[in-house]
Amino acid sequence: MSIILVSSLRLRTESTVKSRVHVTVAGRVQGVSFRYFTREKAASLGLKGWVRNLRDGRVECEFEGARDALEKMVDFCREGPRWAKVKSVEIEWLQFSGEYLDFRILV
Repeated sequence: MSIILVSSLRLRTESTVKSRVHVTVAGRVQGVSFRYFTREKAASLGLKGWVRNLRDGRVECEFEGARDALEKMVDFCREGPRWAKVKSVEIEWLQFSGEYLDFRILV
């Protein structure tokens, strides 16, 4: 009798692959709690990174974490909080770096 050992491989699904995304949001996105709601949403999705206002009226963000959570965060940025009026969103997918320890609002 022979015994065959089969090694189990853990498949890396989209939900476990880590990535990074840089997002810039334009429209009525300052003075409407966009950064606050972004921080809360990022925390609820287990993401790390930062968000800040830009002098030209846009909001800039960078997020790291699981790809599926990042996609949900990008969807949130396309809508924004209730008082925001998002006109455009620039998205740049980047390689995961692991440099962030938490999610912060930068000033």
